[in-house]
Amino acid sequence: MKLRSILHGLAGCLALSVSPAIAETVHIGFNAPLTGFAAADGKSALGGAELAVEQTNAAGGINGVNVELIVYDDQASPDEAVPIAQKLIEKDQVVAAVSGSYSGSTRAAAGIFQEAGVPYISAYAIHPDITRAGNFVFRTSFVGEVQGRAGAKLIGEMLGKKKVTLITLQNDFGKSLTAGFKEAAGKYGIDIISEYEYGIKDRQFGPIVSKLKSDNPEAIYASGYFFTAGPLVNQLRAAGIEVPVIGQEGYDSQKFIEIAGAASEGTIITTSLDRDSNTMEAKDFIAAFEKSGDRKVDMVAASAHTAVKVLVEAMRKAGTSDRKALRDAIAATKLTASTGEISFNELGEVRKDVQVQVVKDGNWHHYAVISDPDLLAPPTE
Repeated sequence: MKLRSILHGLAGCLALSVSPAIAETVHIGFNAPLTGFAAADGKSALGGAELAVEQTNAAGGINGVNVELIVYDDQASPDEAVPIAQKLIEKDQVVAAVSGSYSGSTRAAAGIFQEAGVPYISAYAIHPDITRAGNFVFRTSFVGEVQGRAGAKLIGEMLGKKKVTLITLQNDFGKSLTAGFKEAAGKYGIDIISEYEYGIKDRQFGPIVSKLKSDNPEAIYASGYFFTAGPLVNQLRAAGIEVPVIGQEGYDSQKFIEIAGAASEGTIITTSLDRDSNTMEAKDFIAAFEKSGDRKVDMVAASAHTAVKVLVEAMRKAGTSDRKALRDAIAATKLTASTGEISFNELGEVRKDVQVQVVKDGNWHHYAVISDPDLLAPPTE
């Protein structure tokens, strides 16, 4: 674990019994993978969260009180996430926290925050059990099954492809997506002709590519992160497999395009961010995030930005001294953010449209929007 924010003001942290009127800062916890295999996503998530805090403070903070992140590196590891959650609650006494990390670490931390009665928002981790930890846990991105169902609609109805091969990453992320895809496949006349699995450390996909070429599918639904999907797509195209590859938000990074190179062209994904959105919230966020010029925007940054914005909106209404009141304010939040119109159901799951992006001329661009409240309905229990 590594503390990445230096606390300012008086020693110690904001005690929840202290009125916001006399507190120097409002502290929000934030865990993300800042080192290790997922560090690129962690950096983007932290950048999005820090931007939300900067914008909040520039606009007067929370009823005149500035916000500050207390940031720890969880390395995308459940073993790291649990003691981080305990430290944020017991030592740092944060009023609430955001996960800018993957499903494994977010699931592990969620139960700790729930037990302590501290609101916790998952910015982009997709495993369904995260919000089932209890009523203090929320999610501002799609649960995995929802995004999987959207992928089935995209392939079967919007692209008109019926013979599909699945390539599934064997972790919470990949399994959840595949489960949702299978759930909706029949509705769109999809025939799953083959399915292959791989591990998160895999970068060479020769055996899968060889078998898939013999299968001759019309489309490929492949779960993964940019660091697995990049090599996979590159090797598929190098083998002469030209059918559409459909991915998800794990691909949603400029690094996928850098890794896959020219092979990335035409890759389509379901995600939360529309780079070509005409909404002021998305346009302002993208411009502000890319102002530094060191990296392009991605879904992870937008999702962390959204999660912090939700907390800020709720704290402005409920204050920061009563965690239960803050939890209730989060549950009632209706907010236009960079990732869409945000509201929550009774399980703390977000309700919003799915954005579809395509790689065109070396960048992610708008392809479509999936607006189907029945198909995209998140779980309620």
